[in-house]
Amino acid sequence: MTSPATPLLAFAGVGRTFPDGTQALRGVDLAVDRGEFVSVVGPSGCGKSTLLRLASGLDRETEGSTTVASRRVGYVFQDPTLLPWRSVRRNVELLAELEKVPKEERRAKVSDAIRLVGLDGFEKHRPRSLSGGMRMRVSLARSLVLEPDVFLFDEPFGALDELTRERLNDELLALFADRRFAALFITHSVAEAVFLSTRVVVMSPRPGRIVGDVPVPFPYPRPPQLRYSEEFARVAGDVSDLLRDVPQGRHAR
Repeated sequence: MTSPATPLLAFAGVGRTFPDGTQALRGVDLAVDRGEFVSVVGPSGCGKSTLLRLASGLDRETEGSTTVASRRVGYVFQDPTLLPWRSVRRNVELLAELEKVPKEERRAKVSDAIRLVGLDGFEKHRPRSLSGGMRMRVSLARSLVLEPDVFLFDEPFGALDELTRERLNDELLALFADRRFAALFITHSVAEAVFLSTRVVVMSPRPGRIVGDVPVPFPYPRPPQLRYSEEFARVAGDVSDLLRDVPQGRHAR
């Protein structure tokens, strides 16, 4: 259990230097509370994905500390990473199966997750018969089964066409409104970051550090037409101004 004042995810003075001497991150301080959706934008190679690997435990910082105040962490990658020989249902239940969730409980959670991402009727389909957007929905559902308190997203919609991307943004916001997890979302799209988030964090080139933290004032739920409002353009402009003021550097991992 955590107290109300304890963030679910916190980076304190975090740095990451790889064995070859590449310094990907330096002095990163960032906290994400339950019910916060924080997007991270910055130049390519600034260490955004490294932050997610630290939060997920796939990597370790070389300076500072990373604290995750829950064992229930969901991670959605750039690629859906589905098993081609498994059906939608069998892919969605994979993580729960590995966690040894009892069969009856697993079946109920899988059905609920499939319903939440709008894949009712596609339970028996294999990944090869699904569109790119549908495959990403399967990936989302797979993580939802474990009911994560902390949700990590590594540019999950970056490879999709604009219409599909906007539709999945709308659906992700509906999931966020329903579950109110703590989200850390990596993207190169300023518009996507502003539409989804309670805050948008801007990072510098390598070694990545936080150079801006822009609050997004719009209440949830957010209608799709919000993207075309003057207020939305103003907030997106604030984020873009910070990005333009950041000098472009060499690539990090």
